[in-house]
Amino acid sequence: MIRDEFLALALRNPCNAAILDEIDRLALPDAWLVAGCLVQTVWNVLTGRPIDHGIADYDVFYFDSDISWEAEDAVIRKLHARLAHLGAKVEIRNQARVHLWYPGKHGLPYPPLMCATDGIDRFLTENTQVGIRSAGGDFDVYAPHGFDDVAKLIVRPNRAPNFSAANYAAKAARWKPLWPEITVIAAE
Repeated sequence: MIRDEFLALALRNPCNAAILDEIDRLALPDAWLVAGCLVQTVWNVLTGRPIDHGIADYDVFYFDSDISWEAEDAVIRKLHARLAHLGAKVEIRNQARVHLWYPGKHGLPYPPLMCATDGIDRFLTENTQVGIRSAGGDFDVYAPHGFDDVAKLIVRPNRAPNFSAANYAAKAARWKPLWPEITVIAAE
C-alpha cells in the first residue's frame, strides 16, 4: 500500500473527512487526525465491513505552547461543538501537555514532546503510527513505518519509551474480535 492509497481509503470515512476539514478551519497548530480511526477505516474497507465498524473514537492531536488546561479545554469544547452533528466520539489532546498528566494516569514516564508527531511516535502499535492533516487543499500524511502492516492487517508493538505490554495486550484483545483477520505480533 502506498501513501495515496492509504489516504484515499481513510478519507472514505465521512467522519475522518469532516474532522480534517474542521481542524483545518480552526487552524489549530500542528494538528493531525491520528491512529485507529484511520487504520480501522482502511481495515474496514479491505475486509468489506461498514466504514465505521469497531471505531471507538477519533483522535485529534495538536501542539500548542499554551499548556494550560483552560486553553486545551477551550479547544476541546469548540471542536466538540463543531463536530457534534457527526455523533462520533472525538478525543482532542494538546501534545505539549501530555507529559503533565500521562505518568499519573498510566504510571509510566512520559518526557515532554516537541511536536504533535512525537506523540504519534509513542503509540502502542506501529500500524497506528499514522496521521493526516490538511495542508492548503492537499494532505500531509505522517507514517514513520509506512503502510505495509496496515495493508497486511498486522498489529506490531511499538517499543516507545512509554510502552506497556499490558496495554498493548488489552488493545489487541479488543481489536481481534472486531477484525478476526488481523495478525497480532506478541509483545514478548
